[in-house]
Amino acid sequence: MMVAFGRTGMDIRGATMPKRLLLVSLPILVLILVLPTRRVDGRDARVPVHQAAEIETLVNEAADLIESEGRAAFAAFRRKGIRWRYGDVYLFVGDLQGIVLFNAAQPNREGRDLLEEHDAAGKPFHKEFVSVVRESGSGWVDYMFPRPRRSTPEVKWSYVCATTVEGVPALVGAGVYVE
Repeated sequence: MMVAFGRTGMDIRGATMPKRLLLVSLPILVLILVLPTRRVDGRDARVPVHQAAEIETLVNEAADLIESEGRAAFAAFRRKGIRWRYGDVYLFVGDLQGIVLFNAAQPNREGRDLLEEHDAAGKPFHKEFVSVVRESGSGWVDYMFPRPRRSTPEVKWSYVCATTVEGVPALVGAGVYVE
């Protein structure tokens, strides 16, 4: 399942208090109501709202940095323990043909064509990444994927958004594993 959200910002300066509260609460309410749920072992596996907002912000800011700095941004994205890479959260970048341009957690995937790669459940998740970006500009995709340094696939939701890498249409994403 994939859900698309736009890559936009809001300016709430000058709004009255009730209007400001509405403008701040509305995106959170939309995430709660719209963020998809996947059934795993008989229970709902949904990305917590605070993590969803955090991942969207991270990816959108990474897209802006890639557009301004190109591949030079990848060096910062690779370093552990900074805002771009922490815990199990890391950035990945691919072109819209399925070639991995950057993967902070698994650099051995870089340069490979993974458009036809399927997750443990048979889902062609790279194709879904590309589809979301082409159709909506950004959005969420769920799939089964092992955490870094593990081999057992787990439910992962990744947010991807459109960018360009030195003039080449691409996508950047990051995800969160659902406990």
